[in-house]
Amino acid sequence: MELKQNIKIAVDAIVFGYADNKLNVLLIKQKYGVLKNKWALVGGFVKDDETLNDAVNRELHEEAGIKVNYLEQLYTFGDDLDRDPRFRVISVAYFALVNSTKLVLKADTDAEDARWFPLDELPALAFDHQSILQTAQKRLQSKLTYQPVGFDLLPKEFLFSELETLYCTILEKEIDRRNFRKKILSFGIVEETEKFGNKKSGRPAKLFKFNGLKYNKLAQEGFLFDINFA
Repeated sequence: MELKQNIKIAVDAIVFGYADNKLNVLLIKQKYGVLKNKWALVGGFVKDDETLNDAVNRELHEEAGIKVNYLEQLYTFGDDLDRDPRFRVISVAYFALVNSTKLVLKADTDAEDARWFPLDELPALAFDHQSILQTAQKRLQSKLTYQPVGFDLLPKEFLFSELETLYCTILEKEIDRRNFRKKILSFGIVEETEKFGNKKSGRPAKLFKFNGLKYNKLAQEGFLFDINFA
């Protein structure tokens, strides 16, 4: 029996950033095709001679002008046979967490524009990218409870209140800040510096920093980062 198959493989990147107490996502505006001027996640087709990782990193560079240090494979989307109006496409999605204040966006190739959008102010998205984004958001919320991924979104030095607000923003709920602070500091991977933050009012507060080297060493020894928000 002859096998009939004409499927294209694509990659999509959900890049989360954090600024002004809001969780943002990187979107690009389509320059060509039937979905011209529609906003979408960064992504495109995989070339015959490149790996999936090479493809998603190339698309980030070509469409948004950025490079990220770490990408995690999220999920493969293809159950919807009509997710792309042109032909059958299966997409392997990746997500990344970055300090967006340190990145300069530059749209190129088939992207008309590249911009950060707060998750509560999103435009209508092309393809099934709204569903992909929601899947990534749920993964991020889950990872916060067992891996210190939130530090990737903050500056190298931060107020502890900024870390607390970050968790509240991502989880979309208020947390017990006193217990949260006690729990985080008990791990010994967040260190107080001798510097003070620029508070507009009230008593100046010390800045903190995340010790990634110490965390990695502890993780290799079986350390468990576990925060219960129930």
